[in-house]
Amino acid sequence: MNQRFYSLDVFRGATVALMILVNNPGSWSHIYAPLEHASWHGITPTDLVFPFFLFAVGNAMAFVLPKLEAAGEAAFWKKIVKRTLLIFLIGLALNWFPFAKWENGAIVTKPWAYIAEDGKAAGIRVFGVLQRIALCYFFASIIAHYCKQKGAFVVSAVILLAYWLVCVAANPADPFSLSGWFGTKLDLALLGEAHIYKGEGTVFDPEGLISIPGAIVQVIFGWLAGSYIIQKGKTQEMVNGLFVAGAVLVFTGYCWNMVLPINKKIWTSSYTVYTSGLALIIMAIMIYVIEFKQWRGRWSSFLDVFGKNPLFIFVLSGAMPRLLGLIQIPGKIGIDGKQTILTPFSWFYEQVCKPIFPAAPNLASLIYALCFITMMWFIAWLLDKKKIYFKV
Repeated sequence: MNQRFYSLDVFRGATVALMILVNNPGSWSHIYAPLEHASWHGITPTDLVFPFFLFAVGNAMAFVLPKLEAAGEAAFWKKIVKRTLLIFLIGLALNWFPFAKWENGAIVTKPWAYIAEDGKAAGIRVFGVLQRIALCYFFASIIAHYCKQKGAFVVSAVILLAYWLVCVAANPADPFSLSGWFGTKLDLALLGEAHIYKGEGTVFDPEGLISIPGAIVQVIFGWLAGSYIIQKGKTQEMVNGLFVAGAVLVFTGYCWNMVLPINKKIWTSSYTVYTSGLALIIMAIMIYVIEFKQWRGRWSSFLDVFGKNPLFIFVLSGAMPRLLGLIQIPGKIGIDGKQTILTPFSWFYEQVCKPIFPAAPNLASLIYALCFITMMWFIAWLLDKKKIYFKV
């Protein structure tokens, strides 16, 4: 049954919009709690964005994979390998972009690796959001293609259980802490300290290679959901099935959390199950509201536009601040007598958003993020109006 599900486009667009929103606050020091990631164990609304996007990737696979399989084995492998490499390399280039930086009053080339002023190894981060999407898409496509639905479900269960057991076996005393999780040592051995994220105050990469198993399963769950939607069509049985499956996964993930903490940063198996369940429930609600009740309007059109060019808009949202960061604008003189240096975006935050809400820095930071996402929406809307779509 080949039916168009506008609600799935809206779901995908919503995840892209939220990814841009939480990644671009006015100030990282002033963010409302729901717009921050959990510090370690636990979950916030922001921690749902990335797994929901991976779930949407798997969902889209269900509509595309049959066409690739029909084209033959060679065409299947050519497409997924090409797409994986392109998305991974775009993510790597985004980490390096704009390939230059200010140093001692001059713009110099940004090196692949170097020794920082503190004497520690520094360089370009290898992994990131797009790189994880690429690898998850690659492995999930292979599992879906060769194992089919029942086999893919079994493989997913094995992956989740194996990841849990490996974490415990590697460090029985303290397997799920920042310092005790075994994956960092392996990421270090594979990538080197210079190319790993250090935003946690130490060397640790939340999108590293070792924490990828659960994220792959996230895509497979999305593919299974999409396959179920295609098989059942626009029926009440389909919506009920998605909702019940989602409720079962949420309950399972919540119970599993008692022995295996829900944790996005090491993408625990309980986190995969719990967030996949929530994605199913929200998807079921959106299908019911949009497809059955026809509750559509400006809100759905706003979100749908993001889903038309998801990769391009996400990359643009990351590249534009980096590129404009090369433009330096003199700011205020600090109490230490030094003049602050602003970029065009930080100038907008400091000179426009903060003065509007001087006593509410969190609100000023949110207003900046909303302005930024509105700008991204306008670009996406123009592209959609001109029927320009970037695909890999």
